[in-house]
Amino acid sequence: MTLPSDTPANAPLTLAQARLLQLAAQGLLTTPRRAATPLALRDCIARMQLLQIDTISVVARSPYLVLFSRLGAYPQAWLDAALADGHLFETWAHEACFAPTDDVLLHRSYNQHTRRHWSLLNGQAVQTSQRAHLDNLLAHIDVKGPVKSSEFARQDGKTGNGWWDRKDEKRWLEALFASGELMVKRRDSFQRVYDLAHRVHPHLADAQLPEAAAVHRHFTEKAILALGITQARWVHDYFRQKPRLKDADLDALVEQGVVQRVQVQGWTLPGYVHQQHAELLQTAQAGKLRATHTALLSPFDPLVWDRERASAMFGFDYRIECYTPEDKRTYGYFVLPILHKGALVGRLDAKAHRAQGVFEVKALFLEPGVRLSDAAVRAVAEAIQRCAAWHGTPEVRLGRTEPSGLATQLRQALLA
Repeated sequence: MTLPSDTPANAPLTLAQARLLQLAAQGLLTTPRRAATPLALRDCIARMQLLQIDTISVVARSPYLVLFSRLGAYPQAWLDAALADGHLFETWAHEACFAPTDDVLLHRSYNQHTRRHWSLLNGQAVQTSQRAHLDNLLAHIDVKGPVKSSEFARQDGKTGNGWWDRKDEKRWLEALFASGELMVKRRDSFQRVYDLAHRVHPHLADAQLPEAAAVHRHFTEKAILALGITQARWVHDYFRQKPRLKDADLDALVEQGVVQRVQVQGWTLPGYVHQQHAELLQTAQAGKLRATHTALLSPFDPLVWDRERASAMFGFDYRIECYTPEDKRTYGYFVLPILHKGALVGRLDAKAHRAQGVFEVKALFLEPGVRLSDAAVRAVAEAIQRCAAWHGTPEVRLGRTEPSGLATQLRQALLA
């Protein structure tokens, strides 16, 4: 690409240009021009590196919604098939995530030797205290085949009151998953179906796990690539590595030409762009990136899952409130950020009433200082309608809005 003569290769980016670069890397810059395909779905996950899993289903579960925000309408069964067909696997990463199977050895190495996530620590404790039970369960699966935790009846007469009170077999399955002895073969109605790891991915039996230093480098590069542009201090969170990185930690990658240091106006720290995004960086520096996409995002979307990064990049102060007591919530239970043409302009609390065919927008809030043009209001209304239709809940019911006058504009746009 030839840059305009007045755009040097080391030209600083404006914050707006940096946002567009990040959105482009994340697949959220422009509205998709083609209908989604299973291959496009897998490519989308590969671009993000991770797809976080969450079971809350007041609207589509998070992994499906993250993909919808980027691909548009698609059958949710495609994600299930990508897992069952071996293109993806489940792992602990940022949190519980789907990841491309090409990276399975990296994740197994990190989880076995480095990661200190609570689920892995709990699994290790169960491994130590109840190994005989785990071996019996492995023998059962070896003979009987894949299992779900729901196939085992509870023996203590309890009904279970949350993750701290799970039945033994569920804890054993999760411990064996944490150790890597079991993997998720598929999901049935979003329930994990476990099988022996060597039957899910036979190549793992004889595979040598990479060394910790190599894994750290790979995850660092992959995080920078997925983010498009990032400060050093945000890199570690993508794969939940420790410790938080400093600029000096990226010197080697800069010297090797793997990443490039860039300046962003208003930042006191440098940004970093992977060399695979060199052309995208030049386009951003030339002011030629254009945002056209309007979408509702999952609370667990990679664009916003790091609160510090979302605040610095987009001026968007976002806290997930579904785990907060109702009387302490500010915006609602499952609040979806609203992306419009390169900016996070608001958020809405939604619920899909599937049996009634109703998509309820309980409340919609614009960000402080944001005013939407008539065209922007129509774009947001259309994004809500697309999301509602994909849920099979085509009737949109709008509750309160802030500012209150926005409700009339939105209702008119929804009826147009």
